[in-house]
Amino acid sequence: MIRKSTISLLAIALLAGCVAGPDYTGPPDIVSANPNGGFVRASSEVVGTAPQLAEWWLLLKDPELNRLVEAALANNPSLQAAQARIAQARASVRQERAGRLPTLGTQATVVQGRLPGLDIQNTAPPSPGAPGPQGQGDNLSIYNVGLNANWELDFAGGTQRRIEVSNAQAAAAVANTEDAKVQLTAEVANAYVSLRESQFRAKRTRVQIELQQQILSLTYQQYQQGVLPLFPLGNANAELELLKSQLAEAEADTAVLLDALAILEGKVPGTSDEALQKDFEVPLPPEQVAVGDPAGLVARRPDIRGAERNLAAATAQIGVAEAARFPKLSFMGILGLGGTSLDDLLDVGSPSVLAIPQLQWNFLDFGRIDASIEQAGSARDEAVAKYRQTVLVALQDAERALARFGQQRAALAALAQIKLQADGAADLDRQRFAAGAISRTDLNRTLRKQEQAATDLVRGKAALTMSWIALQKSLGLGWQAPVTR
Repeated sequence: MIRKSTISLLAIALLAGCVAGPDYTGPPDIVSANPNGGFVRASSEVVGTAPQLAEWWLLLKDPELNRLVEAALANNPSLQAAQARIAQARASVRQERAGRLPTLGTQATVVQGRLPGLDIQNTAPPSPGAPGPQGQGDNLSIYNVGLNANWELDFAGGTQRRIEVSNAQAAAAVANTEDAKVQLTAEVANAYVSLRESQFRAKRTRVQIELQQQILSLTYQQYQQGVLPLFPLGNANAELELLKSQLAEAEADTAVLLDALAILEGKVPGTSDEALQKDFEVPLPPEQVAVGDPAGLVARRPDIRGAERNLAAATAQIGVAEAARFPKLSFMGILGLGGTSLDDLLDVGSPSVLAIPQLQWNFLDFGRIDASIEQAGSARDEAVAKYRQTVLVALQDAERALARFGQQRAALAALAQIKLQADGAADLDRQRFAAGAISRTDLNRTLRKQEQAATDLVRGKAALTMSWIALQKSLGLGWQAPVTR
């Protein structure tokens, strides 16, 4: 019965060309919440056309930012580690593919032994000092040198499934590297925008400190003259100290962000970069933003594609486990020269040939293969759940980024109005001061409000730009090949 079962399995495998396990049919579909297929929170400034520019940071039109991103992509250690993992995965694919082919090598064998009770007839004359006829039948001498080959036939497609696993894992490694590029470019851009905001904030705070020092000096003069009590003098001094603390905070933020950018570029923290000490303008995003639709996001985001490839690998792994049910047929062959004496190694007319076919079938394993198949199936179910979770989180990121981007636009418009009113008030008070209608202290307070409004406006610009960066990141941009322009 066992012989018949073995023959039946071999015949089915050979005739049907079967490959064990389920074929991969793709990931599960996730439908958008918007009946029209677009993003729910897309505002009027957002257009539904698919984003075409992979190098999204170029839209900010900041040469220094472009230089930083290029340096980070070339020198960041984390990205280099991810690229090394791609090389490892691709080497694994080559290794699995080579497993389908026979191996060929050389071998040399010498066997010397004495086995009591073994009767080997040896017609050759005994060597001087050799034992007499009574012991010749107990001695065994074999010499051989030549080639050996091994080859295992893959009836059930287990090797093919292992190649599918390796291919999917290599593609997942590529997707993970692309996702690392998305994360890296967004991190560089965020740090750069924050740096420009902190530098501008420090600059404007220094102007406010000068104005407040003048206010404190004038207040002290009035106090000495008996015009003002001590209380206004204390308030003026307290405001000055508060401004000094704000300046210290802005300068510390600048130092921290400079170090962060240095590390992202693969440099030692503290490395000076004179180009970053000039021009404190915060870059602004374009007026309209192309976001596409959720379906395009799912197809584009590297982390989703990595999760999909992991699902494909887990599916193929089921086939690897199921292939263990089938018999394995392997061949080993030896072709060489040799015999029972060293002289036989030089006798090319009498080669030694050995062919050893081997059939192996674990038909009784007490449920080990079944448990392995069940484990692989559960791993596939886990990969399905992880894929769905990755897609849901990606859609959440995009909707959240769209909501915050729209909110930051409205906030920036309000801050621009406040700045406009502060500029008008400052111009009016300058005229009134020139006419002698207000004191220098009153003018300085108005000028301080103007400086604060300018600082708040730049903070709003930075917040808007960083929300736009978060949107580009949520869309999975920053890794594709540059589009021809």
